Amino acid sequence: MSRPLEGKLAIITGSSRGIGAAIAENLASKGCNLIINYTSSSSTAAAASLCAHLSTTHSITAHPVQADLGTPSGPSLLVTTTTQSLFPNSKIDVIINNAGIAQNAPISTFTPAQFDATYRVNVLGPLLLMQAAAPHLPHDRSGRVINISSVSSSTGFVGQSVYGGSKAALEAMTRTWARELAERATVNAVNPGPVEGPMYASNTPEFLEGIKGWIMHTPGMAPREGVDSPEVVKEARESGGRLAKASEVAGIVAMLCTPDAQWCTGQVVCANGGMLMMH
Repeated sequence: MSRPLEGKLAIITGSSRGIGAAIAENLASKGCNLIINYTSSSSTAAAASLCAHLSTTHSITAHPVQADLGTPSGPSLLVTTTTQSLFPNSKIDVIINNAGIAQNAPISTFTPAQFDATYRVNVLGPLLLMQAAAPHLPHDRSGRVINISSVSSSTGFVGQSVYGGSKAALEAMTRTWARELAERATVNAVNPGPVEGPMYASNTPEFLEGIKGWIMHTPGMAPREGVDSPEVVKEARESGGRLAKASEVAGIVAMLCTPDAQWCTGQVVCANGGMLMMH
């Protein structure tokens, strides 16, 4: 069967687990070779295991690379390791800016340290990565850059001045990069809502109560008897709706990476089940 990304190379930041790992699985199934980036040494084993799984299952080449995107040198280290050591002289066809952190705090308690940490990883990291990777993008508009944003950039959730602001900045950069890199790549963002995983599980009960109304009115979050597992249906009744699976967000990201998405650039694409409806 034809695989639309056969032989291409993608860098996925923050991809040892969660949404990043799901994106890696989807792109690998389409024939894409991968760089699995992670930050902490605690993720070394998970990244190596994922690469081994993807290489065996999908007959592609996948390498783990540790690089902290929240440091000035991390993004360039990731690119040089990719293009000089692991895939020498190769172009970078796909970049997924997925690595991110979230630290919720209301106006009264947020700290400059939280701002600095969040913006270093969520905003400066992707910008420095694009600066380092731009010379290695294709020259025929076939490149793909996908920035993982969040509905928080537009919904004004309580306590997310810093996180929501960082994702709004990422969306603004998406539009700028779409113009600056027009002859090299399309550039889009996707904006997930609540997704199963440790990041969502770390939210406080107060925050979860505050967004329950949004979840209750999100079309895609209605639980489905006989389709969703009994555990998911039960939890959804208590929380107002089911959460997205990482694979569901990954499917939208991967769609934007295919040749069929050539005419889509500079956009924020829904990956939230309809929690946020934009025109």
